[in-house]
Amino acid sequence: MSVKAINPILSGFYPDPSICGVGEDFYLVNSTFSYFPGLPVMHSRDLAHWEQIGNVMERESQLPLKNSGHSQGLFAPTIRYYRGTFYVVCTNVSHGGNYIVTARDPAGPWSEPYYLEGADGIDPSLFFDDDGKCYYIGTHPNPQGCRYNGDYYIWIREVDLENMKLAGETYNVWNGAMKDIVWPEGPHLYKRNGWYYIMNAEGGTGPEHAVTICRSRNLTGPYENNFCNPIITHRHLGMKYPIRYVGHGDLVETAKGEWYMVMLAVRPLEGYTTMGRETFLAKVEWENDWPVVNPGVGMLTEEVEIGLSPWMPEGGSAVSGERIYDFAGMEKLGPEFLTLRNPGEDMFRLEKGEGLALSFRDITLKEKDSPSYVAVRQQDHRFEACALMRTGNLTEGRRAGIALMQSDAFHLRAELFREGEKLGAEVILCRKGEDQAISRVELSGTGDACLNLEKAELVLRVEGLQASVELLTAREGSEERPERSVLCGSVDIRALSTEVAGGFVGCTVGMYAAARPERRDQAAVFERFSYRALRV
Repeated sequence: MSVKAINPILSGFYPDPSICGVGEDFYLVNSTFSYFPGLPVMHSRDLAHWEQIGNVMERESQLPLKNSGHSQGLFAPTIRYYRGTFYVVCTNVSHGGNYIVTARDPAGPWSEPYYLEGADGIDPSLFFDDDGKCYYIGTHPNPQGCRYNGDYYIWIREVDLENMKLAGETYNVWNGAMKDIVWPEGPHLYKRNGWYYIMNAEGGTGPEHAVTICRSRNLTGPYENNFCNPIITHRHLGMKYPIRYVGHGDLVETAKGEWYMVMLAVRPLEGYTTMGRETFLAKVEWENDWPVVNPGVGMLTEEVEIGLSPWMPEGGSAVSGERIYDFAGMEKLGPEFLTLRNPGEDMFRLEKGEGLALSFRDITLKEKDSPSYVAVRQQDHRFEACALMRTGNLTEGRRAGIALMQSDAFHLRAELFREGEKLGAEVILCRKGEDQAISRVELSGTGDACLNLEKAELVLRVEGLQASVELLTAREGSEERPERSVLCGSVDIRALSTEVAGGFVGCTVGMYAAARPERRDQAAVFERFSYRALRV
């Protein structure tokens, strides 16, 4: 039997994928930068359908993110398995540098980080040789001095796993396949048929991204270049091709001896990328002891035929089109939910029979801090997200609502607020850290008419590069259908793209609350949140 995977296999903000196979199971991790918890752990048995079973970095002691920029924090991780233990090696560029964590169960819990003294640079990976020795491979500036920005080298050093320390000599083994290449990064080390292979990304993580490979009979080199490099890229297909930025790959072999590669790529609309870098899959075959990616095609395909039996996780796929969260009946948030930096114990709580309570902090989404923000990834070009909240705690000086967030400097907010006894709504586009009021609406007058408006649901709809916001309101005791108000009909959100905002992240969408310092007590209560894809 076989199954067809549809690319991307993980849609939305799932960059820098790394994968390992253990028997019939596959595990995959991705970068998360300054979001918390860090490094989602995905599981599959057919490479086509995936479930999130946990996060590697889920405790503040593991993942300090204080004052981290949106695209700082955790860079590219690697996951490997050896003799009953899972290993993840990663870089926290904001605090501590390169480290290793371990677990017996990939769902967790994972250990505290073992920070590696002497491991400079970024994008580490681990390799276990036939004799049981473990090696660290990473990137750092050219040891002879950088001739230009991005002049980096790939280096290898043995790891003493008993003491979690680097050991022995450092070997600078390769600086990429192309002449004067920039940013050789994301290296992985493999062994097959007596050959050692180093596969890495080159050209930066944007339009010139590519995957290249070299090999040697000796782990420490010298390594010979593959004359067919790059083995996959889309940089030659032009700016209008629907899938771009292809690179940062990792290889995996199935129990049946088939090979596949996971890698990142983006799907821009009209040249703008709002969902960030996503995870794609390609078939790999070996010819003359070199890997060939998607033979006969040479680029990513919409479908990938996989020689495995179809499998579907019990909880549904990570790329399912609709999710509804009734917080009043939930004991804990699922592993897919994200906050910015370290949330602290008092940022949110689930109250049985009530909902998700977000503290009114005097921290906004525009600060490099920990705002009251709970979100999921944007996974579709066209989607609708709804947040049903109570209005009783929205006294003057407090605001709460829904946000579409690329970074602290670029995001869209739809807020409910109160001035005196008047309830209002405002849609704000933040661009380069400056707020622009798109619309402002008074929802009710004074007195009983205002006080009886107990719930309101904000509906954020994104269709490509345009967003709209509606508000549904229901009065206490009323059996009538909720009243619908259009807060804004069409907002240009190209500013929330990588091409405008920069950085390495994609957009998230979620609930938030904020208040003036003197009004930070109590919490905004959200009863329900939903996300669904909109089909054309």
